[in-house]
Amino acid sequence: MQKSSRKSLITPDKTYVFKQMQSPVGELTLIASDIGLAAILWENDDPMRVRLSPLAKAESNAHLDTAIKQLEEYFTGKRKSFELKLDFKGTDFQKEVWEILLRIPYGETTTYGAIAKEIKRPKASRAVGAANGKNPISIVAACHRVIGASGALTGFAGGLETKAFLLGLEAIKIP
Repeated sequence: MQKSSRKSLITPDKTYVFKQMQSPVGELTLIASDIGLAAILWENDDPMRVRLSPLAKAESNAHLDTAIKQLEEYFTGKRKSFELKLDFKGTDFQKEVWEILLRIPYGETTTYGAIAKEIKRPKASRAVGAANGKNPISIVAACHRVIGASGALTGFAGGLETKAFLLGLEAIKIP
């Protein structure tokens, strides 16, 4: 009897590594896969918001080390855009919204409605808001730059105080 030479159709989930860094907005947990940065989690983040596992602590990881360096530069005002390899995990709709977050220029804001129009779903502003709330790579995919149609600050996984801080860091005036 011959052994089958077919490879298993089951592929194991990715293994993610993490590092923590201190920042002006509290301790951040950065998570990466072998592809790139997969998440930036807030100190008191809801554990159900971004689910990536299994996790292992990394002493050294090129994706995490680069992200920490660039975040430190951002917080000191030396960096206005990020140059990182990213590994988003989400639905196709979420990824479409997150790609737009990556294109919002430093120091500018947009609204949920404007993003909905950009993705050719003008009535989907609530769905855009939900996708924004699930953004796993905060700060880099700049969900803090998305505000309500009235100009008011709206929900943010890091908290509204943190959102206001990040907008202030970018010299964005908020009402």
